[in-house]
Order: sequence, then structure tokens, then C-alpha cells
Amino acid sequence: MPQPPVAARHPHITEHFGVRRVDDYFWLRQRDNPEVIAYLEAENAYTEAMMAHTVPLQETLYREFLSRIKETDLSVPVRRDGWYYYSRTEQGRDYPIFCRKHGSLEAAEEVILDVNVLATGHQYYDIGSAAVSPDHRLLVYGEDTDGSETYRLRVKNLETGELLGVDIGNTAADVEWCLDSRSFYYTVLDAVKRPYRVVRHRLDGGHEETVFEEPDEAFFVRLGHSKDRRQIYISLGSHVTSEEYFLDAADPRAAPALFRARQHGVEYSIEHREGEFWILTNEDAVNFRLLRVPVERYRDRTAWREYIPHRAQTKIEGVELFRDHLVAYLRDEGLLKIRIFDLATDQAHDIAFEEEVYATYGSENPEYHSRVLRFAYTSLVTPRRIYDYDMGSRQKTLLKEQEVPAGHDPDDYESRRLWATAPDGARVPISLVHRKGLALDGSNPCLLYGYGAYGISMDPSFSPTRLSLLDRGFVYAIAHIRGGGDLGEPWKLGGKLLDKPNTFTDFIAAAEHVIAAGYTRPERLAIMGGSAGGMLMGAVVNMRPELFHCVVAQVPFVDVLNSMLDPSLPLTVIEYDEWGNPGEEEYFHAIHAYSPYDNVRPQHYPHMLIVAGLNDPRVQYWEPAKWCAKLRATKTDNNLLLLKTHMGAGHGGASGRYEALKELAFDYAFVLNRLGFRE
Repeated sequence: MPQPPVAARHPHITEHFGVRRVDDYFWLRQRDNPEVIAYLEAENAYTEAMMAHTVPLQETLYREFLSRIKETDLSVPVRRDGWYYYSRTEQGRDYPIFCRKHGSLEAAEEVILDVNVLATGHQYYDIGSAAVSPDHRLLVYGEDTDGSETYRLRVKNLETGELLGVDIGNTAADVEWCLDSRSFYYTVLDAVKRPYRVVRHRLDGGHEETVFEEPDEAFFVRLGHSKDRRQIYISLGSHVTSEEYFLDAADPRAAPALFRARQHGVEYSIEHREGEFWILTNEDAVNFRLLRVPVERYRDRTAWREYIPHRAQTKIEGVELFRDHLVAYLRDEGLLKIRIFDLATDQAHDIAFEEEVYATYGSENPEYHSRVLRFAYTSLVTPRRIYDYDMGSRQKTLLKEQEVPAGHDPDDYESRRLWATAPDGARVPISLVHRKGLALDGSNPCLLYGYGAYGISMDPSFSPTRLSLLDRGFVYAIAHIRGGGDLGEPWKLGGKLLDKPNTFTDFIAAAEHVIAAGYTRPERLAIMGGSAGGMLMGAVVNMRPELFHCVVAQVPFVDVLNSMLDPSLPLTVIEYDEWGNPGEEEYFHAIHAYSPYDNVRPQHYPHMLIVAGLNDPRVQYWEPAKWCAKLRATKTDNNLLLLKTHMGAGHGGASGRYEALKELAFDYAFVLNRLGFRE
């Protein structure tokens, strides 16, 4: 039997607010230390050895996954100015091919970018942005070749296929063109990988100038444009505050104009339509409201007029403005609704959906003058569908449904919404799916997923790979816990800062509920979460290890206190608004009380698979590595503990679709094996 690696201990002592902490594995932060790389590789070798007997199961799962995806496929073309843009995939090739046709779908295909060609020779390759110029002659795109989310911009002549002499490094993914098609804006990263500067690049002569720079480390800088393409937006945002600048897209020398100065705790975004600004804001409206004002009077707050008022139970998550219609995406009781407003009459109606548990979202809608809304619909049992919806006639047209080549009958499965009760009385929604005919006797294996941070909603969508679990008798459940946005903005606020422990107790309540309802029992319950959801995994196994049989923690943010005490790390300063600044005593003690790494204790833990990325800019590789080392040295059981580090990838794991499927097969094989499946 292979023996697990044992990380050396080199005590690193710190003291804050009277709390003395000894960190034996602080040294694992030394990326350039050969001993660190040797330790990570030793853990990888141990993981490979301990999972060797599951290789046939991994291969079975991988073949199942492939049988359920259409390897050669085509996206629904998107029309813009008489051009039809789409992407396609080919069997055996990892990456998409971006294409277009002019005039009609019967025209000859032009390949814009074949990412498979660009990715040749790279272990990792990602296109972060790909923006076609307004005259449709040029393409600017960003490439990341190591998973660090640092992009290098290139420009391609679409008429000749040649690359121009543009090679701009250290950028984020955002790019916006001026209407002259000779100038574009991009964002530059600072020392902690924060997009902080906006640069205008002129293709004629390569002239560059900085048009904006944000010194406050709590604010990220992003670019966008209005649907009518008349304006370019510079959007500044922390987790609680935002600020917008706008530029005339027709003027390649335009200076950014401030819409409204930032005010702590006030978030807003703007959109332009027919001489008006529309403002979506949480000012005096925790779940947001929508206002409008003539462009020439935007500085006069008395001229702002409310269009969609605030509602306590419904959050306005976003809006799209067409010439004749407004589309509002509303979050109500954990589900997203699409409401259409006729701007000539101000009459509104909702698009009807029939399933109890579903997900929907706007798709690509670039044409301002269109009366057709393209949106996507899916559920835990319904493959993703793309619809065109005529906002005038209210006719809905199905354009494409996700194919499952191996076959899928939604009637073989059922999904439902359950509600758990948290310790403080809050009702926590759970979305759940399984094959029909399931016996509620506690014998079923169950995978419970959770995230719970940044106001991100875990909408219940279809996954063809998940069928490999469901068809083996699994119950799959999503705990829509506080910290996420599933029940609106108050739900988000109820799971952050000093209220962060609600996230963990909500998840535990969800686990207890599915057990009490007869869906599973602790010996049959697996849990999974990534990034902030990985923190969730670490917190709940410290709190209630007996409740779970096995855990998959993907790129887990578990060394919370140490990372938040180090402002030199990417994301730390901007994260103060989510977790709190531990330089302040109140937040130090709060984070110290739940930080998974700090709260590892001598007790039995479930079987655990921990996944990391060496180039991860969001959760540094050493967080899962340190956590694993401390768990191995501290826990009192003989349950399996594995650390798998991707040595050439970042936060999202493998970039190629086939490698990503193999990684998922590995994760599923771990869960299945720990729950007694031997195939």
C-alpha cells in the first residue's frame, strides 16, 4: 500500500489581536522552491496510485460522457449587421471553431478562429475575448496559455487571414471597439492581477494612450457597450459599490465622462436608449429598481423617473434595452422570470414556464432594433433549449435543443423543490433530481452541491454527464444557501461578512433535510463544491464530519485568514467587502472562527479529494496544499485523503473539452468508489 507524502513542518508564528497562530505549512507558498514542487508531485503520484484501481471506472464514465454529448455540433447563428456568427465543434478536437457567413446561412463559411490550431503546442489554451470590429473586417482576441487569466491581445485581418503586428501582454479579457474600426479599448492588469487601467490602442501606427486608471485596489475595471453601440462603458466595481463612465463610441479621442460618483454601498449600471439613460440601482432598494432620465439631464437627480419599482420579494437581476422593448430578468422565490415591457404602451407580460424547477437566461441579443428576444431554457431534466421570442406577437420559436446522442427521456426522471429549515428559522431551498420510482428509505447515494457566495445563484440546469450518477441510482441536489443570490439580495447579504456562518449552517440543514426526508443517509452522502464552495466544504467537514461520507473540494478557498491578511495577493483587497478585513479585530475573530485551515482539529474526517491548480490566480495552489498537509497530520481516521494539483492549469482546470471530461470522470470515480460502486 503506497504511503501518503508527509509535508515538512517549518513553524511560522504570527500574532494578531492576542491570538498566536503557528502555521507549520506556510513554506508551501514558495512556488520557486524545488521542495514545494516535489511535494505537490509526490501528492499527485500518491493520488494516482490510490486511484489506480478506479481507472476502468474512469474510462467507463468517460465513454458514457462522450456518448451523451454531440461531439460535432453547431451553435445557433447570431445575426449582426447582415453577418451570421456561430461556433462549431468537431469530433476528436478539443476546442471550438469560430465562423461566420455573410448575407444568409446558405453563404460560404468563413473560419474566423480555429482555436484547435492556436492551442497547438500548449498544455492550456483559452480565448478570453474575441471582438469583431464594427466594419466586420478585423478581430481582436486575447489568449491565455497557462491558466493564469493573464491575456495577450492579437488582431487578425478577417479579409486576408493575416495577423497584424499587435502583441499586447498583461491584459484582462475585456476589449471594446470604437465605431471607426481602427481603435479599440482594453484593460491592463496591475501587480495583483487587478484590471485597473483602460488603454486606447490605435491600429494606425500603434499609438496608445491611457484614458482611465483606478488607484483604489478594491475596484475592478471592466469594459462594455450599449446595445445601440453608441456608447462604451468603463464600469468600476467592488463587491458593494459601483461607478460608471461613458464614452462616445464614434469619437476615437473621446474622454470618459462620469455618470455618477461612487457612494459606498450603492451599486448601479447604466444603459442608453433613444436619448435616455436607464439606471438599475440598489439605492434605497435592496433588490434594485430601474429609473430613466434624459441624457442631457442625467446630472439632475430630480429628473430621474422610476420605471420598475423596488419589490421586497423580487430582485431585478438585469435588463436589456431594445428600441421598442425592455426585458427585465427578475429573481422571485429562487427562480428567474423574464418580463417583457412594450415601451410604447408600458404594458408588461411574463414568458410562461411550466416546470417547478428550471433555469432561464438571456442568450446573445446584439441587434438593438430587433423585436425578437433570444433566450435559453433548461431544467434538471430538460436539456438546454434556445428560443426566439417575438416580443410583439408573443410567439416562441424553438431553434435548438441540446442533443443527447445516447438518448434521454425527461419522463424517466423527476425534479422538485424542497425547503429545509436553518437553525435561525430561515427556509433554505433545495433543488433535487433523481430517476422516477425512487424509494425514500434512506438507501440512495446522494451528491449534494453547494456554493453560497458573491450573490451567485446556483440555477438548476441540465447536465448530460450527471446522468451517469442518476442512472446509477443517485439523488443529485443543490443547496441554495445564503451568500448566494437565489432568493434575492437579502439572501446574499445574509451569508457574508459577519453573517458568513449562515452559509455553512444552511448547507448542514439542507443535508439533514434530505436525510430526514428519506432520500439518503450519512454513509451514502457525498458533497461537492469549488472555490468559495470549496471553503464551504472545508467549513462543514470541520463542523459536522459525521454527516458526510465523502467530499470533493475543487480549488477550495480554505486558508481564508492568511490570504485575507495578505493584501499583496490577487483579489485580497477587493474581497474585504465579501469576507471582511481581518486587519480589523471584529473581522479577524469572525474569520478565524470558521477559516477551514485554521479549524482543522483531531477528529475523524470523511474521505476527501482536494483539487488545485498551480497557476490559479484566484485561489492560490498553496491553500489546498496546506490544507491537505494539515489534515493529513491532524485527522484521526484512516479515510482516504487525496490532493490532485494541475501543474499547468488554473482555476477552471483543463481548457480542452476532452481533458475536462476526463477530470470530471476522475472526480465522479472517486465519489462512486467511496460509496461502494466497483464497476
